Amino acid sequence: MQRFQFSRFTSTTYALGIIPGLFTALALGQSSSGTVNGVVKDPMGAALPGAVVVLENPVSGYTRTAKADETGQFRFYNVPFNPYRLSVTSGGFALAAQNIEVESALPLMIPISLRVAGSATSVTVETSPDLLENDPHFHTDIDRSTIERLPVESPSSELSSIVTELSPGVAADSNGLLHGLGDHNEVSFSIDGQPITDQQSKVFSNQVPAAAIQSLEVIEGAPPAEYGDKTSLVIVGTTRSGQGVSRPTGTVSLSYGSFGTSNIGVDLAYGTKNFGNFFAANVLESGRFLDAPEFAVYHDKGNEENLFDRVDFQLSPVSSIHTNLQYTRSWFQTPNSYDTQLGYFQNGMTPGATDQRSKIETFDIAPTYTRLISDTTVFNFAPYIRRDAYNYYPSNNMLADLGPIQQEAVAQQRSLTNAGVHSDISYVKGHQNIKFGGMYEQTFLRENDQIGLVDPTLNDPAGANFNPVLAPYDLTRGGTTYAYHGQTDVKQLALYGQDQITAGHWLFNLGLRGDFYNGLSVQRQAEPRVGISYNIKQTGTVLRVSYARTQETPFNENLVLSSQGCLNPVIQAVFLTLGPCNPAPFNPGFRNEFHAGLQQSIGHHFVFSGDYITKYTHNAYDFSVLGATPITFPIEWHNSKIPGFSLSGTLTEVKGLTARVTMSSVAARFFNPQIGGVGATVGAPGGFPFRIDHDERFNQTTHLEYKMPFRKSLYYSFNWKFDSGLVAGSTPCYNVTDPNSACGGYSFDANGNPLTLNGKPAIDLSSLTADEEFQAGLVCDGVHATQINGFSICDAAGLTSKLINIPAPGTEDDDHHPQRIANRNLFDMQMGDDQIIRFGGDRYRIGARLTAINVTNKYALYNFLSTFSGTHYVSPRTITGEIAFHF
Repeated sequence: MQRFQFSRFTSTTYALGIIPGLFTALALGQSSSGTVNGVVKDPMGAALPGAVVVLENPVSGYTRTAKADETGQFRFYNVPFNPYRLSVTSGGFALAAQNIEVESALPLMIPISLRVAGSATSVTVETSPDLLENDPHFHTDIDRSTIERLPVESPSSELSSIVTELSPGVAADSNGLLHGLGDHNEVSFSIDGQPITDQQSKVFSNQVPAAAIQSLEVIEGAPPAEYGDKTSLVIVGTTRSGQGVSRPTGTVSLSYGSFGTSNIGVDLAYGTKNFGNFFAANVLESGRFLDAPEFAVYHDKGNEENLFDRVDFQLSPVSSIHTNLQYTRSWFQTPNSYDTQLGYFQNGMTPGATDQRSKIETFDIAPTYTRLISDTTVFNFAPYIRRDAYNYYPSNNMLADLGPIQQEAVAQQRSLTNAGVHSDISYVKGHQNIKFGGMYEQTFLRENDQIGLVDPTLNDPAGANFNPVLAPYDLTRGGTTYAYHGQTDVKQLALYGQDQITAGHWLFNLGLRGDFYNGLSVQRQAEPRVGISYNIKQTGTVLRVSYARTQETPFNENLVLSSQGCLNPVIQAVFLTLGPCNPAPFNPGFRNEFHAGLQQSIGHHFVFSGDYITKYTHNAYDFSVLGATPITFPIEWHNSKIPGFSLSGTLTEVKGLTARVTMSSVAARFFNPQIGGVGATVGAPGGFPFRIDHDERFNQTTHLEYKMPFRKSLYYSFNWKFDSGLVAGSTPCYNVTDPNSACGGYSFDANGNPLTLNGKPAIDLSSLTADEEFQAGLVCDGVHATQINGFSICDAAGLTSKLINIPAPGTEDDDHHPQRIANRNLFDMQMGDDQIIRFGGDRYRIGARLTAINVTNKYALYNFLSTFSGTHYVSPRTITGEIAFHF
C-alpha cells in the first residue's frame, strides 16, 4: 500500500501555529454547552427585577435558579446540551413555563411576559416538562446532582465508576476499565469538546477528576458524525464553570475510611458575567489503590494528587475563551498475590517479596475560542495538548519479580502525547442545525523498556529450548537487562459535516465523516452516519433507528512494541517463550453498526428507553499482556460480531424519591485468526469463533435516592449491581471432543490421551499454583484449595467452584458455552446531610455523609487469569466517612 504522507509544509506550519488559519471551518467535536438568556416583563412591557427563573431537566437531574436583575434580564451559563423546562415566578403574577432546547453554543434568547395572577387573559403555559427527547441516538444524561450523591467504589477512577453504574451497556471490570457494548475499552471522552481516545483506566492514565464535571452525556447508540476513533461508548463531559457566580462558592471536604483511605478535596467557583474561574484539587491516599488478585490486601498502597482549573473570559459580546488546565500525579504499588508476597519467598524461589510500583503523570492544556458570527452562526476553535508519562519500577532486586505468571522483570518509561486542534462552525435556523468541521491530531509515542529473565528454567543452557540470544539477559546467571526503545508519531485528520433536520414529528440526523490515519500503517475511511426518529405525541413515544460506519484504530499503549517488537531479535526471543512472534503490523479496521429502539414516557414521572444493537467489525482490537508486568499491548483479530440490547428507565422525583434502572446484554463474538500484534498468526485458517473475556450475558444496575420529607437536606442513596460474569477462558475444565473448546490443555495426558483418574474423566491442575486454585475457589470432591495446598489432578465431575462457573464435563464451547465468572450481586449505600449546621444565613453549611461499598462483603471475582489483566477480586466491604464545609 502506498504510504500517505503529510507534507513538510503542513508539519512546519502546524509547529509555527499557522494551522489555525487552515482550520477555520473544521471540527471533531464542539463545545458541549450553551447559554440561556432572557428578559422578564409584566403585561405592560416593564421589566420585573427579582423574578425567580428556574431551568431544569428532571431526567438528568439538572436544576439551576437565577434572579432577574434590575433590567429584568437573566442568564444561565454553561448549560449542557439538552431539553429543559424554564419556569418564571414573581409576586402577584401567574407562573409562566415553557419547554426549550439547548442544542448548540448559540445563545438562546427567551422573552418572558408574566400575567397578573387571576387574570382572565388566556395564556398558553406548559405546566409539566417533556420527559422525551426526539433524538435518534440512544444516550444517558447524568447531572452533577446525581454524581454528588452516588456511592462510588473507586475514588481514583470516579468517572469510570459513574459511567459504569448509571449507563446501560457497560460491563464492569477491574481498575476502572470500561467495556462498552462488548468491546474492550473502545471509549472516547469528549471533555468540553476535547477528544481523549486513549485508555483512561487508572493503570494507564489519570482521568479528569469527577469534582470538575458538571454533566455527562453517554452515547451508547450509533455516534453522530462529529465523533470518531473509539466510539463504542462516547462520553461527552461538560466541566463546571465559575462564570456568573458572583459570590465565591465551593466545598472543602475531608474523608477517611477502610484500608486507611483518606481524601482531602477543595473546589471553588467565582466570577462575574464576563469572567469565571472554577478550581478543584484533591489529595488521595489508600492502602487498597488497585483491585487486587486476592480478597485480602497485599502490597497495594497508592496515592493521587489532582489539580484542575477552568478559566472563562467573555472578551466581547460576540467572543469568549475558556481554558481547561489539569495536572494529575498518581503513584501506586502493583498488588501482590499470596505467591508473590509470601509463597515464592518462603519456598526459596525469590530473595524477598515482589515490590513493583508505577507512577503516572498527566497534564492537559485545552483552550477554546468561541465567536458568535451572527445570531444563527457560531464558531469554535480549540488547540490542545495532553501528555501521559508512565513509569514502571521493578523490585529493587529484580529476581524478586518472579511469579507464577511472570518470568521476566521489566522496567518501563513510556509517554503518550496528544497535540492537536479541533474546531467547528454551526448554523442553526428554523428546522436545521448544520455543522461542518475537522480535527488534526499528532500523537507522539515513546517507549523504553528494560527486560531481563528471572526464571532460571526459562532459558536453561542444558534445556532443549535454550536460546543463546537471551543468555546475556538471564539475571539468574549473572546477566544484565536488555534496553529496548521504540517510537513513532501517529497522525490523524478528520473532516465531517452533518445536518439535523426537524420536520414536524420527524427528526433526521444526516452526516458524513472522513478519517485519515497515518501511523505504523495507513488507512482512509469514508463514514456515513444516519439517524431518524419520530415523535408520537399522542402516546408519548419516540421511535428511532440509526446507522454508523466507523474507523477502528489500534490502541496507542505500547503500539510500537506490539507492531515491531518481533523484528528485534531479543524481544522476539522473549515472546517466543510464550508463543509465536511474527512481525504483523496493525491495519485500522472498520465497523458497521445498526441501532433500533424507542423511548416511552409513562405519566409525568417515568421514562423508559430501549435499544437493539448489532455491530460487525473488520479488524477488531483487544489487548494482551506480558505476564504480570505493565507491558500491555494491542492485538488484532480478524473480525467480531456483537449483537445485543440496552434498556434504561428513569423515575423523576416523586415525593423525594428518584430512581434509575439500567440493564444490557451483548454477545462479544470474536473470530480467529489473530492478524496483528505479538502472537499474530497471519495466513492461518480462520478457525472457530470465541467469546472474548469482556463478553457478559447480562448486567443490571438500580440506583435509588430518597430525600427525607422532614428534612430535604438529609438523603439516602442505594445501588444494586448485578453482573452475570465475564468470560474466564483460563478456568480448568474437561472436554476432549469439541474442537472449539479451551479445555484441551487440562483434559489430556502427556501422551495425548484423555486424562482419567480411577477410570473417570479427570482434569490436570498441575499448571496452577495452590494460590491460583484458591483464587478460583476450586473445590475437589468437597475439599477446598488453600493458598498453600492445592490439587495436581481432580476428577472432572468433582471439580466445582462458587466463584467461577465451570461447564459440566464435555459441554464447554468457546462460543456457545464458555467458562465464566460466577454471577454476583453487590450493594452500595450512602447516607448524608448537606446542612447539619447552618450559619451566616444560608451562606455557610457543614455536611456529612457515610458511604458503604459492597455492604454484604460479597466474596467475588471480576476475572480470573484474564489474558489482559490477570486475576482481580471486587472490593471487600469499605466504609468511608466524610465531613464537608460548604460556602
